[in-house]
Amino acid sequence: PPQPAARWPGVRDATQFAPHCPQPASFFGVASMSEDCLYLNVFTPAGARRPDARRLPVMVWIHGGALITGESDDYNPAGLVRHGVIVVTINYRLGALGFLAHPALAGRPGGPSGNYGLMDQQAALRWVQRNVRAFGGDPRNVTIFGESAGGLSVLSQLASPGARGLFSRAIVESGAYNLTQAPLATAEAAGEAFAAKAGCASQTAACLRSLPVSAILDNEDFSGYTPDIDGQVLTQSLKTAFASGQFNRVPVINGSNHDEWRLFVGESELEGAPVTAANYQDMIAATLGVSPVIAAVIAGEYPLSSYSSPAVALGAVGTDAIFACPALTVDQSLSAYVPTYAYEFNDENAPELFLPPVPGFSYGAAHASELQYLFSLTAGFPAALSRQQQRLAAAMKRYWTNFAKRGSPSGLGGLGPLGGTRWPQFGSASQQMLSLVPPRPQAETGFAAEHHCAFWALAS
Repeated sequence: PPQPAARWPGVRDATQFAPHCPQPASFFGVASMSEDCLYLNVFTPAGARRPDARRLPVMVWIHGGALITGESDDYNPAGLVRHGVIVVTINYRLGALGFLAHPALAGRPGGPSGNYGLMDQQAALRWVQRNVRAFGGDPRNVTIFGESAGGLSVLSQLASPGARGLFSRAIVESGAYNLTQAPLATAEAAGEAFAAKAGCASQTAACLRSLPVSAILDNEDFSGYTPDIDGQVLTQSLKTAFASGQFNRVPVINGSNHDEWRLFVGESELEGAPVTAANYQDMIAATLGVSPVIAAVIAGEYPLSSYSSPAVALGAVGTDAIFACPALTVDQSLSAYVPTYAYEFNDENAPELFLPPVPGFSYGAAHASELQYLFSLTAGFPAALSRQQQRLAAAMKRYWTNFAKRGSPSGLGGLGPLGGTRWPQFGSASQQMLSLVPPRPQAETGFAAEHHCAFWALAS
C-alpha cells in the first residue's frame, strides 16, 4: 500500500510536473521508468487562497489508459477552473506495479492483493481532505471524475468501503466496460503466471521486488488491467454492489460515447489487421471472446448491410456490448438509490486526437473523444474545435462544474448552461439522457434501442 511522503525541510519546489508512473511508450501515454511517481497537481482560480475567499468545490481527475498507460500532466483543466472550481489531477501506479495480485504480496493469507493503484487514488483523496483548504478548496465538496480506466476507477471508488467519506459526487466517462471483477484466486493465479514469466520461479516477494522496472514492463499484460475482488479495497463486483445499493451513495453523472469501439478498430486497422466482410465474424469472436456460433448470432443482429463498412459494423458491436449497454446497466442500478444523470457524447465529427487518420474510415464519437471538450490535452494529433464544437465544449464545462458545485449539472433553477437544455435525471421508466451534440445538447430517450441493449441483455 502507498505510504505517506517523507517530511522535508524548507520549501519544496513544485513548479514542474513530477515523474509519472512506469509504462511503455504508446499512443496514450509517454514512456516512464520512474517508480517515484505518486504525485498530484493542484490548479486553482486566481484569488482562491485569499483569506476572505469562500471555499471552492474540488474536482479530482483520474486519468485513463487501461490501467497501464497515461499520466496526470496530459490534462490542462484551465477551462474548468475558470468556472470557479479547484481541479486536482493525480498519478497512480499502473500495470503490474499497480494491479498485480500475488499471494506473496498479500497483506495476509487470502488477501488483500492487487488494487494498489486504487489504494493510491484513495491516498490522493485523503491528501485532498487534509490539505485542500490551504489552496482555498472545500474538503466537504469533492467530486471525483475520470475517463475510461479513470471512469472504471471512479466506479471502483463508489464501490470501495475505503473511499467512504472521501468524495461527495462522482462523474464517470466511458468507465462501465468491466462491471464483473475477477475473484482474488483468479487474479493471484494470473500474478503467479506473471512471476514465472518475468523470472521469479520462486514466487517470492523478494524476487518480485528485485525485478527491474524494464522486466516488469516487458512482461505485463499489454491488453490492460482491471481491479480484483481482494476483500478489502473491493469486497464484491461493481455490478453486484450497484444493484444491491451497497456503495458510497453520492450523486453521479455517468455516460458513454456513441462510437466508443471505433477507436480500437482504427488502431487495429493502423496495425495492419483490417476488418473485412470475410473476417467480420472472426473479429467479433476475437473482440468479445465468444465462440464462432455466438459470433454468427451477433453478426445476424449487426448485418454488414446496415453499415457503411465492416470496420464501422465491428465498431458498433464493440461499442454496444462493451460500453453502451453496461453504462445503461449502471444508470439503472444507481438511479434506484442516488440522483443519476446519464449522457451520450454524440459529436460524430469530433477530432481524433490519439490516432492518425485511417483512409475510408470515420472515428465518429470515438472512445476518449469527449476529453478535448473538457481539457486542453497533450495529444499526438491535436486539432481545433469548430465554432459549434466550442459551444458544446462550453456547455459541457458548465454542466460538469455545476454538478461539482451543487450536485445538479443544470445548476440553479434547473436550467442548462447559459439558459440552454436542462439535464433531466435518469429514471428506469423514462430512461432520459442528455445527448451531447453540437451546438446544443438535447434530451434523448432512444439510447437502449439504438444500442441493441435488449439483445445484449439476453446474450448475457
